[in-house]
Amino acid sequence: MQTDRINWFKYAAPQSFYPLAGAMLPWFSVAALLLLAVGLWLGLWVAPVDAQQGEAYRIIFVHVPASWMSMVVYTAMAFWAGVGLIFNSRLSSMLACALAPTGAWMTFLALWTGALWGKPTWGAWWVWDARLTSELVLLFLYIGYMALHAAIDDDRRADRSAALLALVGVVNVPIIYFSVKWWNTLHQGASVSVTKAPSMATPMLLGMLVMALACWMYCIAVALARLRVIILERERHAAWANGLGQAA
Repeated sequence: MQTDRINWFKYAAPQSFYPLAGAMLPWFSVAALLLLAVGLWLGLWVAPVDAQQGEAYRIIFVHVPASWMSMVVYTAMAFWAGVGLIFNSRLSSMLACALAPTGAWMTFLALWTGALWGKPTWGAWWVWDARLTSELVLLFLYIGYMALHAAIDDDRRADRSAALLALVGVVNVPIIYFSVKWWNTLHQGASVSVTKAPSMATPMLLGMLVMALACWMYCIAVALARLRVIILERERHAAWANGLGQAA
Protein backbone atom coordinates (compact mmCIF):
# COMPACT_ATOMS: atom_id res chain seq x y z
CA MET A 1 0.00 0.00 0.00
CA GLN A 2 1.48 3.31 -1.08
CA THR A 3 1.27 6.40 1.07
CA ASP A 4 1.52 9.97 -0.06
CA ARG A 5 4.78 11.62 0.93
CA ILE A 6 5.36 15.31 1.32
CA ASN A 7 7.95 16.62 -1.09
CA TRP A 8 9.77 18.98 1.26
CA PHE A 9 12.20 20.05 -1.45
CA LYS A 10 9.44 21.86 -3.29
CA TYR A 11 9.44 24.46 -0.50
CA ALA A 12 12.93 25.51 -1.60
CA ALA A 13 11.17 27.43 -4.37
CA PRO A 14 9.96 30.93 -3.43
CA GLN A 15 6.62 30.26 -5.13
CA SER A 16 5.94 27.27 -2.85
CA PHE A 17 7.36 28.75 0.35
CA TYR A 18 5.40 32.00 0.10
CA PRO A 19 2.00 30.51 1.08
CA LEU A 20 3.65 28.26 3.69
CA ALA A 21 5.23 31.31 5.34
CA GLY A 22 1.84 33.01 5.33
CA ALA A 23 0.28 30.00 7.04
CA MET A 24 2.97 29.83 9.75
CA LEU A 25 3.12 33.57 10.43
CA PRO A 26 -0.03 33.87 12.63
CA TRP A 27 1.01 30.94 14.82
CA PHE A 28 4.45 32.33 15.58
CA SER A 29 3.02 35.83 16.08
CA VAL A 30 0.43 34.68 18.62
CA ALA A 31 2.99 32.48 20.38
CA ALA A 32 5.37 35.44 20.63
CA LEU A 33 2.71 37.68 22.18
CA LEU A 34 1.57 35.06 24.70
CA LEU A 35 5.09 34.11 25.73
CA LEU A 36 6.08 37.77 26.01
CA ALA A 37 3.15 38.45 28.35
CA VAL A 38 3.98 35.43 30.52
CA GLY A 39 7.71 36.19 30.50
CA LEU A 40 7.22 39.81 31.56
CA TRP A 41 4.82 38.73 34.30
CA LEU A 42 7.35 36.23 35.63
CA GLY A 43 10.27 38.63 35.34
CA LEU A 44 8.66 41.79 36.70
CA TRP A 45 6.25 40.45 39.31
CA VAL A 46 7.03 36.84 40.24
CA ALA A 47 10.84 36.81 40.33
CA PRO A 48 12.25 37.97 43.68
CA VAL A 49 14.37 41.06 44.19
CA ASP A 50 18.10 40.41 43.76
CA ALA A 51 20.03 40.67 47.01
CA GLN A 52 22.91 42.66 45.48
CA GLN A 53 21.43 44.64 42.58
CA GLY A 54 17.90 45.19 43.82
CA GLU A 55 15.24 45.90 41.21
CA ALA A 56 17.80 47.03 38.61
CA TYR A 57 18.64 43.45 37.73
CA ARG A 58 15.22 42.92 36.09
CA ILE A 59 16.60 44.37 32.87
CA ILE A 60 18.19 40.93 32.34
CA PHE A 61 14.82 39.55 31.28
CA VAL A 62 15.17 41.61 28.11
CA HIS A 63 18.95 42.03 27.91
CA VAL A 64 20.00 38.39 28.11
CA PRO A 65 17.44 36.96 25.63
CA ALA A 66 18.21 39.79 23.20
CA SER A 67 21.93 39.04 23.51
CA TRP A 68 21.33 35.35 22.85
CA MET A 69 19.17 36.07 19.82
CA SER A 70 21.67 38.54 18.38
CA MET A 71 24.14 35.65 18.07
CA VAL A 72 21.59 33.02 17.06
CA VAL A 73 20.14 35.17 14.29
CA TYR A 74 23.57 36.07 12.93
CA THR A 75 24.57 32.42 12.86
CA ALA A 76 21.33 31.56 11.04
CA MET A 77 21.83 34.47 8.64
CA ALA A 78 25.38 33.36 7.82
CA PHE A 79 24.22 29.76 7.40
CA TRP A 80 21.47 30.60 4.92
CA ALA A 81 23.70 33.09 3.13
CA GLY A 82 26.29 30.32 2.78
CA VAL A 83 23.67 27.87 1.49
CA GLY A 84 22.57 30.44 -1.05
CA LEU A 85 26.16 31.06 -2.10
CA ILE A 86 27.14 27.39 -2.43
CA PHE A 87 23.95 25.95 -3.91
CA ASN A 88 22.74 29.08 -5.71
CA SER A 89 19.49 28.85 -3.75
CA ARG A 90 17.44 32.00 -4.21
CA LEU A 91 15.17 31.34 -1.23
CA SER A 92 18.14 30.81 1.12
CA SER A 93 19.62 34.17 0.13
CA MET A 94 16.24 35.82 0.58
CA LEU A 95 15.94 34.31 4.06
CA ALA A 96 19.38 35.65 5.00
CA CYS A 97 18.25 39.12 3.90
CA ALA A 98 15.06 38.76 5.92
CA LEU A 99 16.98 37.84 9.08
CA ALA A 100 19.48 40.71 8.97
CA PRO A 101 17.26 43.60 10.19
CA THR A 102 15.83 41.46 13.00
CA GLY A 103 19.31 40.47 14.12
CA ALA A 104 20.45 44.09 14.02
CA TRP A 105 17.47 45.07 16.17
CA MET A 106 18.23 42.34 18.71
CA THR A 107 21.87 43.45 18.85
CA PHE A 108 20.89 47.09 19.35
CA LEU A 109 18.41 46.06 22.05
CA ALA A 110 21.12 44.05 23.81
CA LEU A 111 23.52 47.01 23.73
CA TRP A 112 20.87 49.52 24.83
CA THR A 113 19.57 47.43 27.73
CA GLY A 114 23.16 46.63 28.65
CA ALA A 115 23.85 50.36 28.95
CA LEU A 116 20.76 50.80 31.12
CA TRP A 117 21.94 47.96 33.33
CA GLY A 118 25.58 49.05 33.33
CA LYS A 119 24.93 52.55 34.66
CA PRO A 120 23.68 51.50 38.13
CA THR A 121 25.91 48.40 38.21
CA TRP A 122 29.24 49.68 36.87
CA GLY A 123 28.64 53.42 37.22
CA ALA A 124 29.02 54.03 33.46
CA TRP A 125 26.82 53.75 30.39
CA TRP A 126 29.62 52.21 28.36
CA VAL A 127 32.99 50.59 28.96
CA TRP A 128 35.30 49.02 26.40
CA ASP A 129 34.71 45.59 27.83
CA ALA A 130 35.57 42.61 25.58
CA ARG A 131 31.98 41.39 25.35
CA LEU A 132 30.53 44.87 24.85
CA THR A 133 33.05 45.65 22.13
CA SER A 134 32.52 42.36 20.28
CA GLU A 135 28.74 42.85 20.50
CA LEU A 136 29.17 46.32 18.99
CA VAL A 137 31.22 44.75 16.19
CA LEU A 138 28.29 42.38 15.62
CA LEU A 139 25.97 45.35 15.13
CA PHE A 140 28.39 46.81 12.58
CA LEU A 141 28.48 43.45 10.78
CA TYR A 142 24.70 43.44 10.50
CA ILE A 143 24.69 47.02 9.24
CA GLY A 144 27.54 46.26 6.84
CA TYR A 145 25.68 43.24 5.45
CA MET A 146 22.54 45.26 4.81
CA ALA A 147 24.45 48.25 3.41
CA LEU A 148 26.51 46.10 1.04
CA HIS A 149 23.42 44.29 -0.20
CA ALA A 150 21.56 47.56 -0.75
CA ALA A 151 24.52 49.10 -2.60
CA ILE A 152 24.45 46.50 -5.40
CA ASP A 153 21.56 46.74 -7.85
CA ASP A 154 21.69 43.16 -9.11
CA ASP A 155 20.08 40.95 -6.45
CA ARG A 156 22.12 37.83 -7.19
CA ARG A 157 25.43 39.71 -7.13
CA ALA A 158 24.31 41.41 -3.93
CA ASP A 159 23.47 38.03 -2.40
CA ARG A 160 26.91 36.63 -3.19
CA SER A 161 28.85 39.67 -2.00
CA ALA A 162 26.88 40.01 1.23
CA ALA A 163 27.16 36.27 1.88
CA LEU A 164 30.95 36.50 1.87
CA LEU A 165 30.83 39.27 4.46
CA ALA A 166 28.38 37.29 6.60
CA LEU A 167 30.56 34.18 6.50
CA VAL A 168 33.71 36.10 7.43
CA GLY A 169 31.89 37.86 10.26
CA VAL A 170 30.57 34.66 11.83
CA VAL A 171 33.94 34.25 13.58
CA ASN A 172 32.82 37.08 15.88
CA VAL A 173 30.02 34.96 17.39
CA PRO A 174 32.24 32.60 19.41
CA ILE A 175 34.35 35.60 20.42
CA ILE A 176 31.25 37.17 21.99
CA TYR A 177 30.26 33.96 23.72
CA PHE A 178 33.67 33.04 25.12
CA SER A 179 34.90 36.57 25.82
CA VAL A 180 34.17 36.29 29.55
CA LYS A 181 36.36 33.16 29.68
CA TRP A 182 39.18 34.34 27.45
CA TRP A 183 39.65 37.81 28.94
CA ASN A 184 39.28 39.52 32.30
CA THR A 185 36.03 41.40 31.71
CA LEU A 186 33.48 43.27 33.79
CA HIS A 187 30.77 40.93 32.56
CA GLN A 188 29.78 38.14 34.88
CA GLY A 189 29.97 34.54 33.69
CA ALA A 190 27.02 32.70 32.21
CA SER A 191 24.09 32.32 34.60
CA VAL A 192 22.67 29.49 32.48
CA SER A 193 24.87 26.64 31.28
CA VAL A 194 24.25 23.16 29.93
CA THR A 195 27.13 21.78 32.00
CA LYS A 196 26.45 23.48 35.35
CA ALA A 197 23.49 24.06 37.62
CA PRO A 198 21.92 27.52 37.16
CA SER A 199 23.26 30.22 39.47
CA MET A 200 19.92 32.03 39.80
CA ALA A 201 16.65 31.38 41.59
CA THR A 202 14.11 29.18 39.80
CA PRO A 203 11.55 32.00 39.18
CA MET A 204 14.32 34.15 37.67
CA LEU A 205 15.49 31.29 35.45
CA LEU A 206 11.96 30.44 34.36
CA GLY A 207 11.21 34.06 33.49
CA MET A 208 14.41 34.37 31.45
CA LEU A 209 13.78 31.14 29.54
CA VAL A 210 10.20 32.14 28.71
CA MET A 211 11.41 35.53 27.50
CA ALA A 212 14.08 33.81 25.41
CA LEU A 213 11.42 31.62 23.82
CA ALA A 214 9.30 34.72 23.19
CA CYS A 215 12.26 36.30 21.38
CA TRP A 216 12.64 33.14 19.29
CA MET A 217 8.99 33.27 18.24
CA TYR A 218 9.20 37.00 17.55
CA CYS A 219 12.30 36.68 15.38
CA ILE A 220 10.77 33.84 13.38
CA ALA A 221 7.49 35.71 12.89
CA VAL A 222 9.15 38.95 11.79
CA ALA A 223 11.57 37.10 9.50
CA LEU A 224 8.69 35.23 7.85
CA ALA A 225 6.75 38.46 7.32
CA ARG A 226 9.79 40.19 5.84
CA LEU A 227 10.63 37.15 3.71
CA ARG A 228 7.18 37.26 2.12
CA VAL A 229 7.77 40.89 1.17
CA ILE A 230 11.21 40.10 -0.27
CA ILE A 231 9.79 37.20 -2.29
CA LEU A 232 7.12 39.42 -3.80
CA GLU A 233 9.66 42.14 -4.60
CA ARG A 234 12.03 39.77 -6.38
CA GLU A 235 9.35 37.63 -8.04
CA ARG A 236 7.10 40.52 -9.06
CA HIS A 237 7.51 39.70 -12.76
CA ALA A 238 6.71 36.00 -12.31
CA ALA A 239 3.33 34.74 -13.45
CA TRP A 240 2.41 33.34 -10.04
CA ALA A 241 3.12 36.68 -8.32
CA ASN A 242 1.04 38.55 -10.87
CA GLY A 243 -1.71 36.02 -10.26
CA LEU A 244 -1.73 36.93 -6.58
CA GLY A 245 -2.31 40.57 -7.47
CA GLN A 246 -5.15 39.73 -9.82
CA ALA A 247 -6.77 37.43 -7.27
CA ALA A 248 -6.66 40.20 -4.65
